[in-house]
Amino acid sequence: MEANNEKYVRLSHMLKEWTKEDVVVAFSGGADSALLLRAACDAALENGTDVYAVTVMTKLHPGSDLDTARRVAREMGALHRVLEIDELDEAGIKENPVDRCYRCKKSIFRKIRALAETLNVRCVLEGTNEDDLHEYRPGLKALKELRILSPLAQCHITKQEVRELARRRGVSVAERPASPCLATRLPYGTHITCDKLQMIERGEAYIREMGFYNVRLRLHGDIARIEVDAEALDGLFRRREELTEQLKELGFTYITIDLEGFRSGSMDIKIS
Repeated sequence: MEANNEKYVRLSHMLKEWTKEDVVVAFSGGADSALLLRAACDAALENGTDVYAVTVMTKLHPGSDLDTARRVAREMGALHRVLEIDELDEAGIKENPVDRCYRCKKSIFRKIRALAETLNVRCVLEGTNEDDLHEYRPGLKALKELRILSPLAQCHITKQEVRELARRRGVSVAERPASPCLATRLPYGTHITCDKLQMIERGEAYIREMGFYNVRLRLHGDIARIEVDAEALDGLFRRREELTEQLKELGFTYITIDLEGFRSGSMDIKIS
């Protein structure tokens, strides 16, 4: 706990320096960017400056993410802005290339950087954490190229520490499950369509409504591969008839449960 405090103190010192001017925080509404936004708003309050929370509305993220981001930005007193982006066309990722994350991040953060310029803001922050640096994240290259700052990673704050620090500072989404873009549910080289993304979004929403926390519905052609936390597998299997019926109504053909359970980045195994 003491180490967490030291890291947060370092984060606060960095943000007090950067918020001597207005700043932009790329804000998804998840725990990482929410902790960063909380710290930035606290620092800006002392400096008498503004924090703009910029949320990107895309086809690759559930629509509910925007509602959450609006609420949390309001709770923290940030000035909220929304950018609508069609990254399937604009970033050239319809065929889900291996460097999809790089192309997408480059396209999105160029627009965030352009918005920042219209607001006369030089400093753009985002919520990559320490753990992200040790996974297959080609989008990190785009952040470096565009000079986007990642304060949580710079302070070596891990995902677990993000949640602990967010809880202690009253961040309402401290326990919110990670919600990476829906394209991560499809194998690389798969043609991405809005219909597929909507099916996946609805399927995952249903499984969460059943009471499961970490949920991924990976789509391999006609086969839906469901990941939940390993300790929840028995519970999911006991409800397999209900689950299968509902997912088939959504358009899925074959329904499977991954016996390894939930693991972030399972589509990256052969390339990471």
